[in-house]
Amino acid sequence: FPNGGVKHFEGERGAERKVRKVFASGTVHYEGERGAELKVRSELANGEVHYYEGERGAEQKVRTEFPNGNVKYFEGERGEERKVREVFASGQVHHYEGERGAERKVRTVRADGQAQYYEGESGAERLSRAEFANGEEVQYYEGESGAE
Repeated sequence: FPNGGVKHFEGERGAERKVRKVFASGTVHYEGERGAELKVRSELANGEVHYYEGERGAEQKVRTEFPNGNVKYFEGERGEERKVREVFASGQVHHYEGERGAERKVRTVRADGQAQYYEGESGAERLSRAEFANGEEVQYYEGESGAE
Protein backbone atom coordinates (compact mmCIF):
# COMPACT_ATOMS: atom_id res chain seq x y z
CA PHE A 1 0.00 0.00 0.00
CA PRO A 2 1.25 3.54 -0.66
CA ASN A 3 0.33 4.43 2.96
CA GLY A 4 2.66 1.75 4.32
CA GLY A 5 -0.03 -0.82 5.11
CA VAL A 6 0.75 -4.53 4.87
CA LYS A 7 -1.69 -7.36 4.05
CA HIS A 8 -1.19 -10.74 5.71
CA PHE A 9 -2.43 -13.99 4.18
CA GLU A 10 -2.67 -17.61 5.35
CA GLY A 11 -3.29 -20.86 3.52
CA GLU A 12 -1.95 -23.01 0.70
CA ARG A 13 -0.41 -21.26 -2.29
CA GLY A 14 -3.19 -20.37 -4.67
CA ALA A 15 -5.80 -20.62 -1.90
CA GLU A 16 -4.49 -17.90 0.41
CA ARG A 17 -7.01 -15.89 2.37
CA LYS A 18 -6.60 -12.43 3.83
CA VAL A 19 -6.38 -12.54 7.65
CA ARG A 20 -5.31 -8.97 8.49
CA LYS A 21 -4.19 -5.60 7.23
CA VAL A 22 -1.70 -3.67 9.34
CA PHE A 23 -1.43 0.12 9.17
CA ALA A 24 0.37 2.64 11.35
CA SER A 25 -3.06 3.53 12.83
CA GLY A 26 -3.99 -0.07 13.68
CA THR A 27 -4.83 -3.56 12.45
CA VAL A 28 -7.95 -4.90 10.70
CA HIS A 29 -8.71 -8.62 11.18
CA TYR A 30 -10.64 -10.84 8.74
CA GLU A 31 -12.23 -14.30 8.91
CA GLY A 32 -13.60 -16.54 6.20
CA GLU A 33 -12.63 -18.39 3.07
CA ARG A 34 -10.67 -16.90 0.20
CA GLY A 35 -12.77 -14.37 -1.65
CA ALA A 36 -15.34 -14.28 1.15
CA GLU A 37 -13.27 -12.73 3.95
CA LEU A 38 -15.29 -10.68 6.45
CA LYS A 39 -13.99 -7.79 8.52
CA VAL A 40 -14.53 -8.87 12.14
CA ARG A 41 -12.34 -6.59 14.24
CA SER A 42 -10.15 -3.51 14.04
CA GLU A 43 -7.64 -2.63 16.73
CA LEU A 44 -6.57 1.00 16.75
CA ALA A 45 -3.26 2.37 17.93
CA ASN A 46 -5.08 4.32 20.68
CA GLY A 47 -6.28 1.03 22.23
CA GLU A 48 -9.87 1.08 20.93
CA VAL A 49 -11.18 -2.20 19.50
CA HIS A 50 -14.13 -2.18 17.06
CA TYR A 51 -16.15 -5.36 16.35
CA TYR A 52 -18.14 -5.99 13.16
CA GLU A 53 -20.85 -8.38 11.96
CA GLY A 54 -22.64 -8.85 8.67
CA GLU A 55 -22.16 -9.90 5.08
CA ARG A 56 -18.97 -9.16 3.17
CA GLY A 57 -18.88 -5.56 2.09
CA ALA A 58 -21.75 -4.69 4.45
CA GLU A 59 -20.09 -5.35 7.80
CA GLN A 60 -21.54 -3.05 10.43
CA LYS A 61 -19.94 -1.95 13.67
CA VAL A 62 -21.69 -3.63 16.62
CA ARG A 63 -19.37 -2.81 19.53
CA THR A 64 -16.45 -0.61 20.51
CA GLU A 65 -14.30 -1.38 23.54
CA PHE A 66 -12.19 1.40 25.04
CA PRO A 67 -8.93 1.08 26.99
CA ASN A 68 -10.63 2.51 30.13
CA GLY A 69 -13.07 -0.44 30.20
CA ASN A 70 -16.09 1.37 28.73
CA VAL A 71 -18.03 -0.35 25.92
CA LYS A 72 -20.44 1.13 23.34
CA TYR A 73 -22.98 -1.01 21.46
CA PHE A 74 -24.41 -0.17 18.04
CA GLU A 75 -27.28 -1.28 15.79
CA GLY A 76 -28.06 -0.50 12.17
CA GLU A 77 -26.79 -1.04 8.67
CA ARG A 78 -23.22 -0.21 7.67
CA GLY A 79 -22.71 3.53 7.69
CA GLU A 80 -25.93 4.06 9.68
CA GLU A 81 -24.88 2.44 12.95
CA ARG A 82 -26.42 4.19 15.92
CA LYS A 83 -25.40 3.98 19.56
CA VAL A 84 -27.96 2.01 21.58
CA ARG A 85 -26.11 1.34 24.82
CA GLU A 86 -23.01 2.44 26.66
CA VAL A 87 -21.63 0.37 29.54
CA PHE A 88 -19.14 2.09 31.82
CA ALA A 89 -16.40 0.36 33.78
CA SER A 90 -18.16 1.65 36.92
CA GLY A 91 -21.15 -0.57 36.13
CA GLN A 92 -23.41 2.28 35.03
CA VAL A 93 -25.33 1.71 31.78
CA HIS A 94 -26.82 4.37 29.47
CA HIS A 95 -29.54 3.42 26.95
CA TYR A 96 -30.15 5.46 23.79
CA GLU A 97 -32.79 5.82 21.08
CA GLY A 98 -32.77 7.76 17.83
CA GLU A 99 -31.00 7.89 14.52
CA ARG A 100 -27.25 8.03 14.06
CA GLY A 101 -25.88 11.38 15.16
CA ALA A 102 -29.11 12.23 16.99
CA GLU A 103 -29.11 9.50 19.64
CA ARG A 104 -30.72 10.64 22.87
CA LYS A 105 -30.28 9.15 26.32
CA VAL A 106 -33.56 7.62 27.49
CA ARG A 107 -32.45 5.65 30.55
CA THR A 108 -29.51 5.21 32.88
CA VAL A 109 -29.15 2.28 35.22
CA ARG A 110 -26.64 2.98 37.95
CA ALA A 111 -24.42 0.34 39.53
CA ASP A 112 -26.59 0.48 42.67
CA GLY A 113 -29.67 -0.46 40.60
CA GLN A 114 -31.31 2.97 40.48
CA ALA A 115 -32.93 3.64 37.09
CA GLN A 116 -33.16 7.21 35.78
CA TYR A 117 -35.43 8.05 32.84
CA TYR A 118 -34.93 10.97 30.46
CA GLU A 119 -37.05 12.92 27.99
CA GLY A 120 -36.06 15.40 25.32
CA GLU A 121 -33.98 15.69 22.20
CA SER A 122 -30.35 14.74 21.81
CA GLY A 123 -28.14 17.06 23.81
CA ALA A 124 -31.09 18.47 25.77
CA GLU A 125 -32.26 15.37 27.65
CA ARG A 126 -33.78 16.07 31.02
CA LEU A 127 -34.27 13.75 33.96
CA SER A 128 -38.00 12.97 34.27
CA ARG A 129 -38.13 10.06 36.74
CA ALA A 130 -35.91 8.03 39.04
CA GLU A 131 -36.81 4.57 40.35
CA PHE A 132 -34.75 3.41 43.29
CA ALA A 133 -33.35 -0.10 43.59
CA ASN A 134 -35.49 -0.85 46.65
CA GLY A 135 -38.54 -0.76 44.36
CA GLU A 136 -40.42 1.37 46.86
CA GLU A 137 -39.42 4.90 45.93
CA VAL A 138 -39.98 6.82 42.70
CA GLN A 139 -39.13 10.49 42.22
CA TYR A 140 -40.55 12.63 39.41
CA TYR A 141 -38.79 15.69 38.00
CA GLU A 142 -39.91 18.79 36.10
CA GLY A 143 -37.95 21.53 34.43
CA GLU A 144 -35.43 22.00 31.66
CA SER A 145 -32.25 20.00 31.25
CA GLY A 146 -29.86 20.84 34.08
CA ALA A 147 -32.59 22.53 36.10
CA GLU A 148 -34.78 19.58 37.02
